[in-house]
Amino acid sequence: MYLEFFDLKQAPFSITPDPEFVYLSEKHQESLAHLIYGVTRGGGAGFVQLTGEFWTGKTTIIRLFLQKLPEDTQAALILNPNITPIELLENIFREFKLSTRGIKGKLNAMIEKLNGHLLQWWSEGKNTLVIIDEAQNIPRDTLEQLRLLTNLETDQQKLLQIILIGQPELKQLMHRKDLRQLAQRVTSRFHLQSLSAAETSQYIKHRIAVSGGAKDIFANRAINRIYRQTQGIPRLINVLCDRALLVAFTDETKNVNLKHVNQAINEVYPDEKGSFSTWYIVPIVL
Repeated sequence: MYLEFFDLKQAPFSITPDPEFVYLSEKHQESLAHLIYGVTRGGGAGFVQLTGEFWTGKTTIIRLFLQKLPEDTQAALILNPNITPIELLENIFREFKLSTRGIKGKLNAMIEKLNGHLLQWWSEGKNTLVIIDEAQNIPRDTLEQLRLLTNLETDQQKLLQIILIGQPELKQLMHRKDLRQLAQRVTSRFHLQSLSAAETSQYIKHRIAVSGGAKDIFANRAINRIYRQTQGIPRLINVLCDRALLVAFTDETKNVNLKHVNQAINEVYPDEKGSFSTWYIVPIVL
């Protein structure tokens, strides 16, 4: 609706992940490097754990990580982890395009066949890993099955690496006494934090620039207010910026100022209506 008015080629703040708009803060770069290191150091890495608050960009990190995997690495991505041990094996077989004919539903037979393929892939110089998103939702029995899968190994290294990606509840889960054997196998941990005030400013300007717009569409005070409201969470930044652009468009103003952001907050967060007057606006140092 407002694209032509602001001379934008495409919507800059869509909540749908788009590689063209990827902005990697220092924290995102560290988390991506952390995952890549966990793979390239070899199968001895065992479990790798990445956590972060909701909407902080974990899905984006997964997508980039899969794009950057070395050619000798193959990965199974499991997006719905609330499954039984049998379903876990079936998902792994499906991701690696392995047949379950004659062994479907037979846990030990499936593990034996998987071990055979892992040994074959290892002899061909391939690394194999399983990535589980929203890992805080994995049932206890399925977590135990994951631990047992990491027992598949040669004299030199593990045959299967596991990457657990989830919300902060995953860290709490791994502190349970009955999961201490699993927690001991987590050799690398990283927690992805939200954007800082300066990174929020860079993030907004980056997305505007990719869309072909002027870098000063958002006033600094407006950006600062967006940061204070969203606490630097990318998904929330997108929602609020999109509404602020619409408010400015309706106001027939080429620049998004503090007034537009405050109105957008009232519309996006109706339960907090009027609360902006109590905020102290801290300037962003650019």
